[in-house]
Amino acid sequence: MIWTALLFGLLGSFHCVGMCGPIAFLMPVDRSNPVKRFFQVLSYHSGRLFTYAMLGLILGYLGRGLQLFGLQQQVSIAVGVLMILVILIPHKRMGTYSFSKPAYRLVSRLKTALGVQLKKKKASTFFTLGLLNGLLPCGLVYMAIFGAIASGGGVQGGVYMLFFGLGTLPLMTTAIYLGNFLKGKTKQLLVKAIPLAVVLMGCLFILRGLGLGIPYISPSNQVAVAEVAATHSCH
Repeated sequence: MIWTALLFGLLGSFHCVGMCGPIAFLMPVDRSNPVKRFFQVLSYHSGRLFTYAMLGLILGYLGRGLQLFGLQQQVSIAVGVLMILVILIPHKRMGTYSFSKPAYRLVSRLKTALGVQLKKKKASTFFTLGLLNGLLPCGLVYMAIFGAIASGGGVQGGVYMLFFGLGTLPLMTTAIYLGNFLKGKTKQLLVKAIPLAVVLMGCLFILRGLGLGIPYISPSNQVAVAEVAATHSCH
């Protein structure tokens, strides 16, 4: 499922540019020195990827615990259904439940820390910006985290989130260099394509959990059991 993480990151990065774009636009990169600017941007992305990988590693171990109880396929199906439901349930209805209220204080502190870092131009500034950026609440990151949980292991979860982050690099880098380049009908069309991508990912996770014997997409239950046994024998 690693390739789905890369594809998800690539398609979801259109949303990332809209949500995290202002941070990218305001980053204090050195516009007069192309080489220095390149390494500053690289440091920023390294911070984001590190945060994503750590989140995937931690939550992947949660998925591994469920795998040990023989629940990996059920988790994969549940993750897929949840992804699809998030898209199908009207946004207004979701807003009435205020799931994010308990996190308001944390988000406020993250934004304050980001504001402080944006005013600096130290060598560590850009890596720190990336670290903090990766912790900001984002629906697409949540969807990727669900995928990391369903991956069935800490390393697998970390790699899944790492590839999700790699998928966001092209557009986020373009945003830093060119600013707000997505406008008009093009932006609207791309934003409308994101829900379709999430539903596609959800369907793939459901297929994976059903164990239909389709190579690389929905391996049979016997293959899944053999993979678990091989993993445990290595440890």
